[in-house]
Amino acid sequence: MNTGPKQAVLLEALIVLLLATVIGIGSNWKLLSNALSGNVMAKASSGAAQTAIPLPLGLMQVKELFDKKEAVIIDSRDRNTYAGGHIKGAISLPLMDADKLIPELGSSVPKNAMLVVYCSGYACEDSIELGKQLISAGYGTVYYFDGGFPAWRDARYPIAGGKQ
Repeated sequence: MNTGPKQAVLLEALIVLLLATVIGIGSNWKLLSNALSGNVMAKASSGAAQTAIPLPLGLMQVKELFDKKEAVIIDSRDRNTYAGGHIKGAISLPLMDADKLIPELGSSVPKNAMLVVYCSGYACEDSIELGKQLISAGYGTVYYFDGGFPAWRDARYPIAGGKQ
């Protein structure tokens, strides 16, 4: 077979891509099978203790859940920030008060409810930390909204509180 330099480079790139795909799938098969089977909790595998962590959702996913009323939206920011503006219908559950408020949440939100926790955007880790605490409290389906309130507000989706 007589191939030119461009065809040889393309063939080599295709082989590298194929090998990388096989290696990636092979090393992540358990994660992929869990994701495809609907297991929504990821588990960190460091040391003896494993901590369940919430998985991230993007703006469009959260908006779809919001529109279909399929999830309970939880704001992990402090009360003053919540009062300044929040996703319409969101429950305020500040991370700093989580120990006191999570047990109270159990009386109004069932443990099998889907929860989406958000905070002040990509650099904010409060929603992830609160999500971990909610999972530890027995909530099985917990996500965090990666873009948080800034992404929601900037998309001009329904908000409450603050200046409208």
